[in-house]
Amino acid sequence: MADTNDEREWIRASRTGDPAAFERLVGRHQRMIHTLAYRMTGSLADAEDLAQETFIAAWAQLDGFRGEASFSSWLYRIAVNRCLNWRTRAARRASVQQDWSEQRDAPAPENSELSQQVQLALLQLTPAQRAAIVLTVYDSLNHAEAARAMGCAETTVSWRVFMARRKLRTLLAEARNGGGHR
Repeated sequence: MADTNDEREWIRASRTGDPAAFERLVGRHQRMIHTLAYRMTGSLADAEDLAQETFIAAWAQLDGFRGEASFSSWLYRIAVNRCLNWRTRAARRASVQQDWSEQRDAPAPENSELSQQVQLALLQLTPAQRAAIVLTVYDSLNHAEAARAMGCAETTVSWRVFMARRKLRTLLAEARNGGGHR
């Protein structure tokens, strides 16, 4: 894997209009952003769209990257904002509901029943709580890093994680006790 000096060079070259350098940045962070978007939406198709939107926005805003935080934290913030805005677009929501019903009818073989229950429970959290859980639990960011990615205070992230975990415990207990069976 490339070190941070390579990444700094790719950022510098990208700022001068070098698409190959930006392609290296995308390659390095694509999986991280796609995974975040999937956890936030529950839809592979929407995750792909949101990851693409994230990188398009990053390319357009690259001059705004000041380097105060890591490039990945900056990308997380763009991606989280894209994911949160996704929830407000009515046309997108209709598409997601259709995709979700298709995904439910054809379960993926790599997903265990528990991981499906967890994903269903994640989708019942508020978008802000879901973002806090995805960043801290799935992406292993500490609360300060998650706060930078979400553009809020560290205490806000801590509170959202606390509330999300409480709600997830309840939802998963209900699923275990028969509330989650189809």
